[in-house]
Amino acid sequence: MQNLGFSLLKWDIYSGRQTFIGADNYLKMFNDPIFWKSLLNNTLYAGISIVFQVFGALVLAALVEGLPSPRWRGALRAIYFVPSAISLTVAGLLFYFIYEPRMGILNAALETLGLGNFAQAWLGQENTAIFGIIAMSQWQGFGYCTLLFAVALQRIPSELFEAASIDGVGPVRRFFFISLPLVREMSSLMMIVTVSGAFQVFNEVMVMTTGGPNNSSQVLGTWLYRSGFVRNDFGYAAAIATAVFVITLVLAVLQLRLAKRRRVEW
Repeated sequence: MQNLGFSLLKWDIYSGRQTFIGADNYLKMFNDPIFWKSLLNNTLYAGISIVFQVFGALVLAALVEGLPSPRWRGALRAIYFVPSAISLTVAGLLFYFIYEPRMGILNAALETLGLGNFAQAWLGQENTAIFGIIAMSQWQGFGYCTLLFAVALQRIPSELFEAASIDGVGPVRRFFFISLPLVREMSSLMMIVTVSGAFQVFNEVMVMTTGGPNNSSQVLGTWLYRSGFVRNDFGYAAAIATAVFVITLVLAVLQLRLAKRRRVEW
């Protein structure tokens, strides 16, 4: 509620001067093209994260848990969890150097494979910067999501899979008709966590591009920071924070209601 009050002010945080301006900050926000660009980037971030960190992680977890060797299952769990143990700041710096146009590993690999025409300044171009950041984030969070899905799959009684195998049901059909329905609760939880996290992205962008070039990789968190602490418009930053809160709250409520409707008892 305090933040909502701040959003109704024009506030100079350095002088402490506050002036009540009502809904002017919200009108400014709705007419701010960078705000809408940031919202689009967050939405893109959420969509790609759902594909990779929810559905992709579930498929990988099912493949790994379907291996007959416990040793291989344990080794692979450890391997794909390693990126999740790295802090976002370190991962951002790591990928910053991977994307470096002259000495980075990515462009060097493309040159080695004879694909040098595709080499470019990945974080220095408006049409690729946000995708470079999203790719780093998927790499960093994919293993953690996969591990959670692996735990959910382990809770499914093995008798169900054994009975399906006896009846001649193949692995693909077992995944869609046994695994997928019985991990809906975990899937719903991961959807909420993933989408909420996508609208609160900050560290990755600040470390890799600080929102550039030309604000092409701004997200709501970085635009909030720049508005409040760089442009000294704290009231407008509070309005953006209120928008982030409303968006994440509405999405969480919708997903919870959908998850409750589709819940499977077993």
